[in-house]
Amino acid sequence: MSLSRRVTLATLVVFVVVLAAVVGIVYAAMSVVVDRSVGAILTEHAQFARQLAAHDTAPQQLVARLQSATVRTRLELTDGRVLGGLDNRPLHDSTARTRTITLTAPHSAVNGARLTLQVDAPLIAQVRSRVVRILLVVALVAVLVVLVVVPLTARFALAPLDRLVALARSITAGRRGERLKLDHRSELGRAAEAFDEMLDALEGAEQRARDSELALRQFIGDAAHELRTPIAGIAAATEAVLAQADENPDPQRQRLLLALGREAHHAGRLVEDLLDVARIDTGLRLACEPTDVRQICLQQAERVSISLHIPVLVDGPSMIAWADPARIGQVMANLFNNACAVTPPGKSVHTLISSLGDAITVVVHDEGPGVPAADRERIFERLVRLDTGRNNGGGSGLGLTIARGIARAHGGELTCRRSEPGTLGATFELTLPAYSPATSVAG
Repeated sequence: MSLSRRVTLATLVVFVVVLAAVVGIVYAAMSVVVDRSVGAILTEHAQFARQLAAHDTAPQQLVARLQSATVRTRLELTDGRVLGGLDNRPLHDSTARTRTITLTAPHSAVNGARLTLQVDAPLIAQVRSRVVRILLVVALVAVLVVLVVVPLTARFALAPLDRLVALARSITAGRRGERLKLDHRSELGRAAEAFDEMLDALEGAEQRARDSELALRQFIGDAAHELRTPIAGIAAATEAVLAQADENPDPQRQRLLLALGREAHHAGRLVEDLLDVARIDTGLRLACEPTDVRQICLQQAERVSISLHIPVLVDGPSMIAWADPARIGQVMANLFNNACAVTPPGKSVHTLISSLGDAITVVVHDEGPGVPAADRERIFERLVRLDTGRNNGGGSGLGLTIARGIARAHGGELTCRRSEPGTLGATFELTLPAYSPATSVAG
């Protein structure tokens, strides 16, 4: 239930309780007034009857003078005669307000007579019922007014909360720089002020983090550029020394030079990975053209199979994608290298190429230890190496990050999905946009 409805409901409950108390008090006060009025009427008629008796008024005339539309009169003379009546109501009727007096008037015909005065009970009930109806109508109208006015008032009073929610959602959507700027004298205003201060702190921290990340990316790019030249020089010098060593071989020296060459090559790959990460962060430039995905897969599968001695099987028809062939080859090389590195000897890596709507999918499945469900997304983060048999120890931890960045730069995606039930290993799916004249024009 919303806060506005809670406020409305609470206000309505309090109002109904107070209104019921007021109606009860008014009705009780009205009953007291009616009772006093009835008592006053009876007292007035009793005094008038004594005055008439004192003036030796005849019994019939006395009854006629006292009888009215609201008062009934019954006179019981000493000789047993009864004059007047009480509308055939018995004297013990609780709805009839009566008063009985004995007239004392020497030398009068009504001396010693019993006079009973009765106020008309239906008239009293009618007055009370009319008052009750008026009170109920007023109470109902008041409740209806409250039902209409209180929600509007609550909505107006709680409007700053709606603005706060709207601002929070706009911030979630990526908008920055907006503030509530409410009157700080109210409780909601002070809450809005604290919220604005929190936004200032968060946006400041976000900007500092963005600046720091940008500086780090710039540093990585600059460092990679600076390192590439000396590493290339080391590799070239090592190859030259190895070529000259063939004339005067020294086994120990040659082993050291081979190790130096491998490390230089590994360092060069790491530098290239760092450069690719920097390019992806700043916007990767692609040289897209109609590209046969099957042909690229076959080329990379053959190269990896020869170097790692694990068969890589490619199934599926030729599919033409709108892509950068060099970058797609880089993605497939990374997927095949990872798959072959964890596939046991005697097993193979399976690749299936198919189409799905306007997209081309390439599914690579290995027969290694697989990827836990909790790590299927984390594996694409930078410098992540799983604590399982999939960690071959030779990579930089950036390969899958770069591969996904390349896929997304093409408008595609790279995911690690759940393997088919009853099968071992991991399954990676690459999605690329299929080639069409419209795609080439848009690209």
